[in-house]
Amino acid sequence: MSRRSSRLQAKQQQPLSCQEESPQELQAREHLQTRKRRTAEEVKKREDGKIAKKHQYEIKSCWPPTITGGISPCIIIETPHKESVTTDFSRFKKYRFRNLFINPSPLPELNWGNSKDVWLNILKKENRYAHCKHFTSLHSSLQPHMRSILLDWLLEVCEVYALHRETFYLAQDFFDRFMLTQKNINKSMLQLIGITSLFIASKLEEIYAPKIQEFAYVTDGACSEDDIVRMELIMLKALKWELCPVTIVSWLNLYLQVDALKDVPKVLLPQYSQEKFIQIAQLLDLCILDVNSLDFQYRTLAAAALCHYTSIEVVKKASGLDWDSISECVEWMVPFVSVAKKVPVKLKNFKKVAAEDRHNIQTHTNYLDMLEEVNSGVASTVPGQLSPVSTGGIITPPKSTEKK
Repeated sequence: MSRRSSRLQAKQQQPLSCQEESPQELQAREHLQTRKRRTAEEVKKREDGKIAKKHQYEIKSCWPPTITGGISPCIIIETPHKESVTTDFSRFKKYRFRNLFINPSPLPELNWGNSKDVWLNILKKENRYAHCKHFTSLHSSLQPHMRSILLDWLLEVCEVYALHRETFYLAQDFFDRFMLTQKNINKSMLQLIGITSLFIASKLEEIYAPKIQEFAYVTDGACSEDDIVRMELIMLKALKWELCPVTIVSWLNLYLQVDALKDVPKVLLPQYSQEKFIQIAQLLDLCILDVNSLDFQYRTLAAAALCHYTSIEVVKKASGLDWDSISECVEWMVPFVSVAKKVPVKLKNFKKVAAEDRHNIQTHTNYLDMLEEVNSGVASTVPGQLSPVSTGGIITPPKSTEKK
């Protein structure tokens, strides 16, 4: 065997790790290591990017949206999901949650769902949409009677355009909850916020909602169409698109229906007196103008109003609430009832509105005069009661009835 062949044989017998790699093998190894390193770097960058993006969102969410057109209505405050703007007002709330979920459902057996599940879902929604009368403490330039004037004007607009009662009470809920998310709103912005609330509510509730031009028109030039659109976006963000509360008039409809219900298959069709409904609804219209009504849940307000016109037995049957749950609200409502019963209630006719739907159309009367009478009569007996309503020092919205 030659010396060269013996060296080649010895080299082949060496361990693989000791053999010299060919240029192709070395290049393949380096390429594999480069891919692994790049993959690890890309994974790290993606993770770092997610964290940075999250921090960037949290920082950006603290900045208020800008509004062009020379209007600076308010500063929208977006809070983390675990916090609530109304947390600071929890000590003021007088909601009665006792026996809220353990009371049996007053709903009859339904052929389209489980009555207990339906009832519990309604109650859960009631607690989800919280409101509080102390939002006025967040706005130094506002007084409680300014809210009364604004809501009275919205009632008037609703009657002019034949909007439903549900539309008004949705707008009232949007306004009160939106004001809890803001700070230091000027009184000149109230009309824009109010008409925008009604604009949003009408698109949700009405089949043929008035156009935005009509909402701008009733403000008599105080709010333009662009102003309403910009404010709409601000309000929707502030309310986090939670736009489906159980309103006071919804509770009233439910209570009267349960009380009068005789035929279960027709549970979705009204079976109560229209005259009784509008009589109680007018009382609730008057009560909601008073900011102190926000001390109570909507279901409690509707039950208390029903109690004044029926009996506690009817209330227990229709709402599942006992006397202890509504007694405070019933007593608070006494002066409102005495004033409301002095005003005759008449079922009005509206063009293009079916006779069976007339009671659902929102009407307006001299609610501010009635509220002034309530407050003037209570002020002498209840300390700390709000002073009588006065329009001095505030821009009063124009009367819609004066418009063509």
